[in-house]
Amino acid sequence: MNPKTSSLSQDLVERSLASVWHPCTQMKHHEQFPLVAISHGKGAWLYDHDGNRYLDAISSWWVNLFGHANPSINQALKDQLDSLEHVMLAGFTHKPVVELSERLSALTQHQLGHTFYASDGASAIEMALKMSFHYWQNKGLLDKKEFICLKNSYHGETLGALAVTDIAVFKETYGPLTHPAHIVANPDARLATGTQTAKDIATSALKNLEELLSKQSKNIAALIVEPLVQCASGMVMHDPSYLQGIRKLCDQYQIHLIADEIAVGCGRTGTFFAVEQAGIWPDFLALSKGISGGYLPLSLVMTTDEIYEAFYHQDVRKGFLHSHSYTGNPLACRAALATLDIFEKENILEKNKVLAQQLAAAFAWTKEDERIIHFRQAGMILAFDIKAEHLCENFAKEFFAHALNQGVLVRPIGSTIYIMPPYIISADEITHLSKGIQVSLNATVKA
Repeated sequence: MNPKTSSLSQDLVERSLASVWHPCTQMKHHEQFPLVAISHGKGAWLYDHDGNRYLDAISSWWVNLFGHANPSINQALKDQLDSLEHVMLAGFTHKPVVELSERLSALTQHQLGHTFYASDGASAIEMALKMSFHYWQNKGLLDKKEFICLKNSYHGETLGALAVTDIAVFKETYGPLTHPAHIVANPDARLATGTQTAKDIATSALKNLEELLSKQSKNIAALIVEPLVQCASGMVMHDPSYLQGIRKLCDQYQIHLIADEIAVGCGRTGTFFAVEQAGIWPDFLALSKGISGGYLPLSLVMTTDEIYEAFYHQDVRKGFLHSHSYTGNPLACRAALATLDIFEKENILEKNKVLAQQLAAAFAWTKEDERIIHFRQAGMILAFDIKAEHLCENFAKEFFAHALNQGVLVRPIGSTIYIMPPYIISADEITHLSKGIQVSLNATVKA
């Protein structure tokens, strides 16, 4: 990728290709687009073994909130290591998992009172789907075992999560292994034409959902949605009124609402939970990625006390018997507590309002560039699309390579360029990011 490549970097890349199967990757493509061997990280930057540095503009797959090697989170983990690294959560408990559960519930105004833990986002979705299905079974509504997802939705790549995913490249191969979900209209604000608004598109999508519910609700357990932004679909954004509408419909037709806040939670859209912008709470809320500050694998599902009570029974079969060896891992929970401390002590949500404005100002040039359409922003998530006529073959990979040469880590989704930087990014770093993306765009697109 860069002209200066050390023997150590080359050695690590060769050994990685010989032994590591990398995620979300067609490995043969690395014949043309080499791996980058990272040495260390500090703040918003990643450093390779050749002395090059890259602004981590996508927070290392949306997980890093407060920079690499954050001193506060580092210290919290060092302290935790001296007392308890892990204990199984079946039959035991510990201070970090109790405190984390209490603090998360308080952030929902105690609307969601109990939290179940796992390791990754897809696992959280699996848990939420299973909980919803099992709840209805425990209530004697045995027909309620189907799910609804949105067109072009993405909720993970384990089989249950794939069942409620509607992106062909992830799902087609494994479709025969999944139980198909109902797919309803997407409230994608980009669909607005003429005098239509994002709210009009949301209203239309709600009508489509109600048509399905009026016929099938007795068979449906839950609707799952990424609130405000469908991330893996290309940062697809919708009006908050859609969330208000689905909450009403779920109540009316007696189905659960699952909020997948794995990517959009933890302040990404401007509020700690994205659903807060609609003034609603779901029946299940899934978190992962940023909740541990990007340090350790941690995911969780929060739910209501009413749902929890439906599993509280002498009959073991009525309990939620999902398990994970590292459920509620003390180190991961301590990282999450340190992350919540930073939010609270440093008034991050208010600071992010200023950062979001700085991002918008730095990328104002995109609104004047005729190659670009659909500039959009939700808090600390900013995205825009490249018009089809300007796309080259392998656009996303070519852009990624050019951006690395500009010292910027950006990973487009199809024709969508987006940024989702850590919350500690500075004004100078935002300027560097904007210039790097503009130069990379000029080097990648067709005239």
